Amino acid sequence: MEDPEFADFWQLLGYHDVITPEIQRMALAAEVFWPCEIYYHAPADVRDGLIHALLSAENSSAASNLMSCLAMQGDDKAMETLLELERNPRPWRKGLYVDPSSYAQIGGWTFDKEGQKIQLNFDTCYPMVKGTTGEKSPVCIGREREDTCPHCGGRMVDILVLDGRDERLKFLGLDGILTATCCPSCVGFLKGPAFNRFTLDGGVEVFPSELFDGAEKTDCYVSPEEYKALTENPFVLGEAPVPLFYGAACQDVNTIGGFANWVQDAEYTTCPHCGKPMKYLAQIQWDTVFDCAEGTLYVEFCPDCQIISMQHQQT
Repeated sequence: MEDPEFADFWQLLGYHDVITPEIQRMALAAEVFWPCEIYYHAPADVRDGLIHALLSAENSSAASNLMSCLAMQGDDKAMETLLELERNPRPWRKGLYVDPSSYAQIGGWTFDKEGQKIQLNFDTCYPMVKGTTGEKSPVCIGREREDTCPHCGGRMVDILVLDGRDERLKFLGLDGILTATCCPSCVGFLKGPAFNRFTLDGGVEVFPSELFDGAEKTDCYVSPEEYKALTENPFVLGEAPVPLFYGAACQDVNTIGGFANWVQDAEYTTCPHCGKPMKYLAQIQWDTVFDCAEGTLYVEFCPDCQIISMQHQQT
């Protein structure tokens, strides 16, 4: 974000939510297709222009950018176009790593083989802000636990505890408590995400996990002082919602809902029980909760199966 124009764009989108149809039309006319977020919920005429450009694309690079833009536009006609390209691939598809349905995820949605649209994020976003000592909050980052990790022997943590009955969190559709539990040291070294099942009364069942290198044991890299900082952090749920891209615009904020700041690519976990893509819930920037930590933890959940995934990304 060192480029001043790029910084200005994210200020407008993430903090002021003022990317207008006029700006979107000017971007299309100038053939500006990155960052794709500029086309979020663009009007029909802009969408049609994006579709025309995509269907006229002759190489995979241009098609990739345009599918990302169309994913951000995200209406039914955008979905129909990506679905048609998935069912009847163009020659440039051979130069891409993933299908159009994966590009749709960039816009916070996707579709199944039957062409049914699946929403992957929420249209509301709340920030976690620094509160005062003893302040009550329906969301807690880093609640200490007594059990230990089977891999490193360090203490597990309820990395996110969320009470969906709070008026601010009604948009989540959770009539109770969601608890996400992991090892703060090992969650970034697993073969895939960490998983747990939650019950609305606050219960947790942690699923077995494997280290990425196949080893059974590893060292714990979170010191007692860092664990203390994590479990005593000052973050509470903000009183008012923020723009949907607030969390995507900055690398040092923790958010509930909205869009994530993906360090790498947008990655929605497949529910290990039902096989459907999980829904993005929250992001926690590690360096906001203890010093010298790197990367971001993304929390997703399957509302139907009451299963949570926690995945780590870093540069």
